[in-house]
Amino acid sequence: MLKIAWSDIYSHPLPENHRFPMIKYELLPEQLLYEGTINNNNIFSPQKPEESLILSTHNSSYWERLKSLSLTRSEVRRTGFPLSAQLVEREVTIVNGTVQCALYAMQYGVSMNIAGGTHHAFSDRGEGFCLLNDIAVASNYLLENQLARQILVVDLDVHQGNGTAEIFQHESRVFTFSMHGANNYPLHKECSDLDIALPDGTQDNFYLNTLEKNLKNLLDQVQPDFIFFQSGVDVLATDKLGRLGLSIAGCRDRDKLVLQCAKERNIPLVASMGGGYSEDIKVIVEAHANTYRLAQEIYF
Repeated sequence: MLKIAWSDIYSHPLPENHRFPMIKYELLPEQLLYEGTINNNNIFSPQKPEESLILSTHNSSYWERLKSLSLTRSEVRRTGFPLSAQLVEREVTIVNGTVQCALYAMQYGVSMNIAGGTHHAFSDRGEGFCLLNDIAVASNYLLENQLARQILVVDLDVHQGNGTAEIFQHESRVFTFSMHGANNYPLHKECSDLDIALPDGTQDNFYLNTLEKNLKNLLDQVQPDFIFFQSGVDVLATDKLGRLGLSIAGCRDRDKLVLQCAKERNIPLVASMGGGYSEDIKVIVEAHANTYRLAQEIYF
């Protein structure tokens, strides 16, 4: 069974003028339920985690200042969100959702978080709409509990996974792979284990050929026993922040490639949704919904 992390707090911690990029977290599960891709049994509501889970990855000083709402004005500005207790609750709920997804993926092969993919969160700070790094926390949870030996992070958001790269820069058991826009945020890139920086306007064929070659090589060389997939849809040509040129079909083929590779090799996979900022919200929801449709098609 495809298990999906979702909570109503994913959608509602921000003032109205911040809600456009957030409303997809309401619309996506509604669409998947409406069309019959999933039913209510597929959805679980993650709870707040123990603090020890956050501290496995994030600096204790940063966590204390975050939870007490004591970040400096510049730190808050860097995150892009107005800081509030409800926002912190949202972030920790998302983190635990990805951890719980990892356990479900070990049982069913795949699991997905309607939110997550918060790859701009560093060990000691937040950036770019990311306060805590769900993929990093879940990776450390698997390693610390000896549930995984070698993890591969496949980050296909249009923005480099700079926070994930920083967190795992000295951890050989997590291989970070980021394929992103060369000229996009962040201006200063960190060093992932493998970075592929794509030129503006990159279209389907070049993107998919590049991904297929590199992903298959990594699966052979790294030999992961767990995959975290950051499946941001800001690679679309319609995206306001993306600068790449993928079609909806190309984005779907991207997700199909990653999911099929994991399924063929029996590697559990967790997908977190990441970014998506097209003007038309229907485009964002459709692109994200394709990931879930494919998971059902390929795995179940």
